[in-house]
Amino acid sequence: MRDVQFSERVEFLNTESAFAVLEKANRLEAQGMEVIHLEIGEPDFNTTDIVKEAAIRALNDGYTRYCSPTGLPEVREYIALHAGLRRGVRFSPEEVIVTPGAKPLLFFAVQACVNPGDEVIIPDPGFPIYESVVRYSRGVPKLVPIIEKDDNFTIDLDLLERAITPKTKAIILNSPHNPTGGIIPRQDMAAIVSMLKDKNILVISDEIYSDIYYGEQPVSIAAFPEIRDQAVIIDGFSKSYAMTGWRLGYGIMPERLVEKFNKLAVNIYSCTPPFVQLAGIQALKEGQSSLEKMVGEFRERRDILIEGLRNVPGFSCPTPRGAFYAFANVKATGYDSRVLADRLLEEAGVAVLDGAAFGEAGKGYLRFSYANSQENIYKAIEKMQRFLMKSRNAV
Repeated sequence: MRDVQFSERVEFLNTESAFAVLEKANRLEAQGMEVIHLEIGEPDFNTTDIVKEAAIRALNDGYTRYCSPTGLPEVREYIALHAGLRRGVRFSPEEVIVTPGAKPLLFFAVQACVNPGDEVIIPDPGFPIYESVVRYSRGVPKLVPIIEKDDNFTIDLDLLERAITPKTKAIILNSPHNPTGGIIPRQDMAAIVSMLKDKNILVISDEIYSDIYYGEQPVSIAAFPEIRDQAVIIDGFSKSYAMTGWRLGYGIMPERLVEKFNKLAVNIYSCTPPFVQLAGIQALKEGQSSLEKMVGEFRERRDILIEGLRNVPGFSCPTPRGAFYAFANVKATGYDSRVLADRLLEEAGVAVLDGAAFGEAGKGYLRFSYANSQENIYKAIEKMQRFLMKSRNAV
């Protein structure tokens, strides 16, 4: 059989390193090693029974057929209400599209608006799929550093302003931020709005972690009316309601963009399963207590992890303000961050991610997901402390 000749564009797509590390960690576990998983970005909680029962009811009620590519009308209506209340704004159901997960919305926004040669500003470090979908569309990624500032990570406003050119077509924002757990402060968001409001630049705001925060609520780009007609809000159910495998997300945007997204949906997946949509609405209606309990547990784990990381030789780490990630500076260990991540897994049995997997600015950092038990976080800290002490003594 002859080799298939692949298209050039598919070579621009990358994958997520978290899954590669997970696979390696699973192989080591199969060989008998104890591995503590701090690499994967997935809540370790189960979907609540209320949500699962809603899906079963919907299946029994016959919600097993095609529906509108934009989503069930009652689902769009409730999402508009709920998302608006959370952000202190008013959305209409016509501005909402329901999708199988949040990733299609990133793909749709770039595919619908970016032409070859257009520039898209992306946070560095940032979720790897941002750069992947821009390159697939033959756009040009312009990476703007996320910096440590006031025990937080936020975008460098000076470099952001300098990155904007006549070729800039879009900017991707992410707050709370993966991989750092940082939140863009309100004053910084206002400054970003001032930079963009008079320009023909699409703002793609990834707010998938917007429910998971530990102090002041993250401000949404939607809270600034002067930029609403340029904004695509991306959110979903995976993180907030422990529904990663359900694949349920939604976007909120100007109606003219919903029409374009609708075309892409028809061509790619037809519609989001109706019974999954109805389960999601049940999560919004009755899942708030579970969400609050989960965030409370994440806060406790965060505090344990940050205190522990600061006692690991050569580590320093700002306090995450949202999501469930910590981004530790490991430059003082003397290790390349990729080498350190590999050795922590292979020799200490702690699976983490090299910060460089999220961009050039992530070099010298490790990302820790504290979506694991407090007991395992304590054990991971102890294992890392032993490994670093041993390696220092060996020098």
